[in-house]
Amino acid sequence: MFQTIWKRIGTYKTLTFLTPFFVLLEVASDILLPLLIARLIDQGIDGGDLSAVWKYGLLLLGAASLSLLFGTLSGWTSAIASSGLAKNLRHDMFYKVQEFSFSNIDHFSTSSIVTRLTTDVTNVQNAFRMVIRIMIRAPFMLLLSVLMVLSLSPRLAMIFLLALPILGSAVFLIVRKAFPAFEQVFQTYDKLNNVVQENLRGIRVVKSYVREQHESEKFEKTAREMYDLNCLAEKTIAFAMPAMQLCMYMGMIALSWLGARMVVGGTLSTGDLTSVFSYSMQILMSLMMVAMVLVMITMSRASARRIAALLEERPDLTSPDSPLLQVKDGSISFRQVDFSYAGDLKKPALSHINLTIRSGETIGILGSTGSGKSSLIQLIPRLYDVTAGSVLVGGEDVRSYRLDVLRDAVSMVLQKNLLFSGTIRENLLWGNPEASEEELDRVCRLACADEFLSAFPQGYDTELEQGGANLSGGQRQRLCIARALLKKPKVLILDDSTSAVDTRTDASIRQAFREELPSTTKLIIAQRISSLQDADRILILENGRISDLGTHEELLQRSQIYQEVYASQTKGGLS
Repeated sequence: MFQTIWKRIGTYKTLTFLTPFFVLLEVASDILLPLLIARLIDQGIDGGDLSAVWKYGLLLLGAASLSLLFGTLSGWTSAIASSGLAKNLRHDMFYKVQEFSFSNIDHFSTSSIVTRLTTDVTNVQNAFRMVIRIMIRAPFMLLLSVLMVLSLSPRLAMIFLLALPILGSAVFLIVRKAFPAFEQVFQTYDKLNNVVQENLRGIRVVKSYVREQHESEKFEKTAREMYDLNCLAEKTIAFAMPAMQLCMYMGMIALSWLGARMVVGGTLSTGDLTSVFSYSMQILMSLMMVAMVLVMITMSRASARRIAALLEERPDLTSPDSPLLQVKDGSISFRQVDFSYAGDLKKPALSHINLTIRSGETIGILGSTGSGKSSLIQLIPRLYDVTAGSVLVGGEDVRSYRLDVLRDAVSMVLQKNLLFSGTIRENLLWGNPEASEEELDRVCRLACADEFLSAFPQGYDTELEQGGANLSGGQRQRLCIARALLKKPKVLILDDSTSAVDTRTDASIRQAFREELPSTTKLIIAQRISSLQDADRILILENGRISDLGTHEELLQRSQIYQEVYASQTKGGLS
């Protein structure tokens, strides 16, 4: 875990190592201050030597200036190094997620990935800054302060030597108990993010069903759970400071009583007692810093583990060592394909699929919900890998292609049409960043998007809201089809992507495909028979298996499923 995080330091290693160096110089300067104050009191003030006052006064000023300088430098280097680590972690996690297959993403929830990129990285950043600065400063300050007290008065130093093991044990037990609580806190962060994300995405559904109260109660329940866990963790940690202060202040009382007696007895000077008190405060502050860093490390350890889990996740879809770099044509072949999302063939989504599709052929796909239609077409661009058997595109197994080459040859328009905030032009250019104005006009005409685009005063430069919220469902679908066509694919897959357009527009799109894309293999999933009946062949899926395959006329003659669907759509189910 820590090795995974450390690798992300990258170019900030120099600043990371410079920080402890500056911290040590700062500690050395700070350690000299009480000693110089003691000499100033004993030799200058008590001794009535003005030259000693000037001498030690100037040395004090120099030591304080050096402490300020090195402290500023250590703060600057630690801030840059920790911010750089956070930047690299977010960069690597984001790009790692881009490499994930759908099954990898299914392993992490969307809200969990967001929490890891934000809250978890911030926790690690803060802990890292404290570790390379305060975690170096505090132990060294503690050790040197105790040594200085030992050199001034071994008897007084025994007070601290007795208190330190007690304090260390108390802090260890508190931190050990707090860590599991913080792990639960971050898991609840994921749940809270998920609730908020679902509510914002589905706000129209929430309002149309008047479920605001239900969603508020769900949010309150999760927020209360996170509050309770945070309180439990913080209450546990809160014992650290009082325990430390109790031990240290008891030590200060003992120090005052014993030190005063030693000054009166002449075995300790006033200046040395003042130095011991100063070193005592440094010991107290160092212990408090150690406790604070341990708390932060405890919190960030859970975050670091979650970040490392994401970074160490291995994408289960990768390009082969010597990949094919060209897809010959749009022919598709399924050979004895079995597929399960869980990798368990006892729960198959597809079973014994054998299907050959010629390049340029149009295949309609029909089936009830859960019959495996979307599962089937997602195997073609290798969004998932088959559990058994093989899928061939252009005569080659899809696993033999470089992933980007295969996916460039296959355009998919999914059920959930996603447009990004920006202009219509920017969204269309996802299909081909180098596309000309003429190419944009062509694909929009094929997708029948030109009908509504001409009504927009700014045309392609019309700004879209997030998700294309200022467009209708049918308009979004047509823009997504146009975007897919810009890729000039060898295989075009439409997954129920004309469900929101009227039948006339649907027919116009299909006619444009037949006339303008004769060499492109087209797979069309639809619930309307009218959207499929002109296809070269229609595939009927039932419970993850091929029920039948044939033309519209052939299926009307022999397929009971097709006959029932056709009858229900053309005659209202009456006979």
